[in-house]
Amino acid sequence: MWMILMGIAMVTSCNNQSLSDKTRSNVSENRIFQKTDGSISLKIDKADCYHDVVNPSSNTAEWNIVVSRSGRYDVWLSSATTDTTNLRFDDSVLLSIRDSRLEAMPAVNRVVHNSTVVSSPYYQADSFMGSLYIQDTGLYNVQVISDKILPDDFRSPGSAENDMTKIVSVSLTPVKH
Repeated sequence: MWMILMGIAMVTSCNNQSLSDKTRSNVSENRIFQKTDGSISLKIDKADCYHDVVNPSSNTAEWNIVVSRSGRYDVWLSSATTDTTNLRFDDSVLLSIRDSRLEAMPAVNRVVHNSTVVSSPYYQADSFMGSLYIQDTGLYNVQVISDKILPDDFRSPGSAENDMTKIVSVSLTPVKH
């Protein structure tokens, strides 16, 4: 009788272990890891997003990132746009990582020609948001709030189908000393 109970306990604990491994695997799949050059690339299509069509100023994208090197980072916002002279952001973009916050109204700082990130008729426009200091290594939650975090199938009311701007990614690049 004891042998049967021990056998059941062993099978149950092994199943729990494999379930735990699966859970750990899923958690690590949802994390963005820092690249060897120190940069962190956050793509909107890989984020957990919240979209509010009525009040798009509260649209949110979130990522879990693993920072392996602390330091100062420049933050760049990449947008897909048809007009590189006016990105048409209604509100400033807010980025928060723990207690650090950056808020900026995106302007075109550089246009990426022949971008592999966006396709015609769009252009990739990069906007510098500022820099922030990440003091510790470890797991961080990054949140970006903007009216230009839009669902893939979104069409702006009253405008041409391709006449819009939307955020495609956020990049953190280490500042070289």
